[in-house]
Amino acid sequence: MKYLRNSFSLIIILIVLMIIIPLPTFLLDMMLIINISLSIIILLTTMYVKEALEFSVFPSILLITTLFRLSLNISSTRLILGDGGNAGQVIKTFGQFVIGSNAVVGFIIFIIIVIVNFVVITKGAERVAEVSARFTLDAMPGKQMAIDADLNSGIIDENIAKKRRSDVQREADFYGAMDGASKFVKGDAIISIVVAFINLIGGAVIGLVNGGDVTSVLSTYTIATVGDGLVSQIPSLLISTAMGMIVTRSASESSLNTDLRNQLTSQPLVLILAGAVVLAMVLIPGFPVIPLIMMGGILIFLGVTIQRNNKLAAEQAQIAEITDNQAALTEMEYYKDIDNVYSLLNVEPIEMDFGYSLIPLADEASGGTFIERVVIFRKQFALEMGMVFPSIRMRDNQNINPNQYLIKIKGEEVARAEILVDHFLALDSGKVEEEIDGIDTIEPAFKIPAKWISSDKKVAADLAGYTLIDPTSVMITHLSEVVKAHANELLSRQDVKTMLDKVKQTNPTVVDDVVPNPVSVAYLQRVLGMLLKEGVPIRDLPTILETLGDYSHTLKDIDITVEYVRQALKRTITRKFSDAGQMRVFTLDSQLENAIVAAVKKSDQGSYLAMDPDNIQRIVSAFTTEVDKVRDVIPSPIVLSSPIVRTYFKKLIDQFVPNVTVLSYNEIDNSVQIQAIGNIKINSAETA
Repeated sequence: MKYLRNSFSLIIILIVLMIIIPLPTFLLDMMLIINISLSIIILLTTMYVKEALEFSVFPSILLITTLFRLSLNISSTRLILGDGGNAGQVIKTFGQFVIGSNAVVGFIIFIIIVIVNFVVITKGAERVAEVSARFTLDAMPGKQMAIDADLNSGIIDENIAKKRRSDVQREADFYGAMDGASKFVKGDAIISIVVAFINLIGGAVIGLVNGGDVTSVLSTYTIATVGDGLVSQIPSLLISTAMGMIVTRSASESSLNTDLRNQLTSQPLVLILAGAVVLAMVLIPGFPVIPLIMMGGILIFLGVTIQRNNKLAAEQAQIAEITDNQAALTEMEYYKDIDNVYSLLNVEPIEMDFGYSLIPLADEASGGTFIERVVIFRKQFALEMGMVFPSIRMRDNQNINPNQYLIKIKGEEVARAEILVDHFLALDSGKVEEEIDGIDTIEPAFKIPAKWISSDKKVAADLAGYTLIDPTSVMITHLSEVVKAHANELLSRQDVKTMLDKVKQTNPTVVDDVVPNPVSVAYLQRVLGMLLKEGVPIRDLPTILETLGDYSHTLKDIDITVEYVRQALKRTITRKFSDAGQMRVFTLDSQLENAIVAAVKKSDQGSYLAMDPDNIQRIVSAFTTEVDKVRDVIPSPIVLSSPIVRTYFKKLIDQFVPNVTVLSYNEIDNSVQIQAIGNIKINSAETA
């Protein structure tokens, strides 16, 4: 292959040298035959490719062949003017064949061929290439988004998506190159006309100056001029046709020959009617009868034959359909095989069902941006939490309200909401000066009172101080909160294995030292799931693995092990839950902490909290009382406790007040300023 690449470079250099170095007639004949052969090969290749990218080197070939023809033109002109019109046998034969006995008619035919090539084929192919390049570039963003949508929905994998993106880029580059390469053929046609007049006029002048007879001089140089022009223009005409063929070629599963045969014969009645019209033309006086009868008979015969074949194919298709229906009746037989029943048990990690009114929001062909927003959210979630959540299976659902959507985790519904496509969700920002009429509702992600307002009231609501959210943003926000809340469920062992493989590429020692002994993949999955459940990012997986290796003696009690991991991630946790270097928290009274520690019981499977229900109720009441005092200022409370109490208080309070962040002192970085805004306590007598 290396020598082949070098040979192409050498050929191009030789083509350039041919412009300067005179060629003998026998070598010029050989080069002209090669030129004609190449043009035939290129034309046939364009007819058999299924899409333009299969012949992506065509723009470069167009330049090389044009340069080759120009070098041959210059060499032939040198021989015509310098050797008395003798430019080889090929040029002479072409000239004599076309001119025949009338030099004027022959020269006119040559001029017509040149003009047809220049005005019709080359000009048309140039315009098509220009428009194709413009449309291909305009369509690139939509094609890229469609690829991302297929990748996101799981229809294709990353390798196929990468190949499709490359094809889209190559297609745009190809049509852009074709737009420029078409100018070469246009210039070649113009040069052919100029060279023809130079050969004819210059040769005639030289012949007359040398004392030649006017008739013989004109005959000699006319034959040479026309022959040279035809030898050049026939390959040029073939290449121009190939260029027009490839830029007008639509993407297809078959070659041009197959498409023409299938599509032109798809309507046999058209052929029959056309044959009848041709036969009717026999009645016109003066028309040749035999050709009309032959042509009309052939068309009618083809139409009747194709119609009969189509009818036979339709009958065969009907028989096949009946067979398929009979096969469907044997469904019970199919599911008698237990292995076939297992195929029904597949469960998607995340699903979204849309009512038919919401489908345009997710359909990119209708201008929907929901899929694009999901892709962006997946990237943000991976950067923030260190986990890549699986593809979301999206489908329409005729059994729900047209304006509703469902979110399912592992086949079960976890969230449902209703939105209005042509409205905006208006939230009170606290600075609303004037009420705007709308449909009262609840924002689905954070359960905040809101209202749907129509598009014509958008400007007024914005000026009134409302925060406006479009329907797509409402859905993506709701989806993001659901994914965050169920991230621990979405993290599978296969995901953990993939994460370990990624870490092993850069830090193999820590993985080999910890996994699978003393920490199994299943145990690591549980640890990561417990971190995600409380909103702790797991992006720093090497630190998590090192901590598990350091505290392998505590692996039996996973709660204690997770506490050590959380302490190792103190900078991550501090960044996650602090605000501008400050953290406002509720603290636990020491007596309350002692009561919780005293209620902890240990078993072989770990430790658990065994507290009297009355005391639990008092603790929850004390907590809610303190939080309600500052609810308007701090909507998401943070509780700070000692490390030994944190996990038990978190499990206790989650049963009654969800989404409460509970941190320990050892999880807070020293650089953060802690401000206590409340203390949760109960009387010692109550906990006795």
